[in-house]
Amino acid sequence: MTKFEILTIFPEIFTEVFSTSILKRAQEKKLIQIRIHNLRDYTLDKHKTVDEKPFGGGPGMLMKVEPVYRALQKLTSNFKKDPKRKIILLDPRGKKLDQKFLVAEAKKIQQFILICPRYEGIDERILKFVDKSISIGDYVLSGAELPAMVFVDGITRLIPGVLGKTESLLDETFKEKNYKKYPQYTQPREFENMKVPEILLSGNHKKIVEWQKNKN
Repeated sequence: MTKFEILTIFPEIFTEVFSTSILKRAQEKKLIQIRIHNLRDYTLDKHKTVDEKPFGGGPGMLMKVEPVYRALQKLTSNFKKDPKRKIILLDPRGKKLDQKFLVAEAKKIQQFILICPRYEGIDERILKFVDKSISIGDYVLSGAELPAMVFVDGITRLIPGVLGKTESLLDETFKEKNYKKYPQYTQPREFENMKVPEILLSGNHKKIVEWQKNKN
């Protein structure tokens, strides 16, 4: 079973996505386990403070390092090393997420701990306690919850038994460098004067495969 531990201050954001479609079925089959941890539960003050103004000034608020540290301390048994576990910070400055990375991680890691910053980010000292920083693109979001969902979905579909047909994995977009999936069509054969290519209706599998190769 692959486990995902998500550290966030907005746990409710994940409810709908993680209880739908492939992710829901993967959990029901016990192929994955997803646990959401509210970082406010790891604060020590009565106001459950998770953010502060940054030293040196600047706009907005910055997430504090202590609640994240305490959560990691608990989830890793005081940072005991485990080669099958990876602590990931979702950060726009991190390595760009791609299919190659997802495939490699899905094969060797059994527990992912995902840290979801908010506001203007998180105290830089958290980097000492993470294994990898990951970005899903060069754009600004309100927080890292959406990138965490992207990561969980991307890993989950690579786990054996999750998808109905193994062929679905063999012909994915980005399965190799510069590969993008060929155009696909379904019923009706003609729509608004646009017709399905005749080759796809021929029944000649060899020629169809050649056409698909030329189109990707």
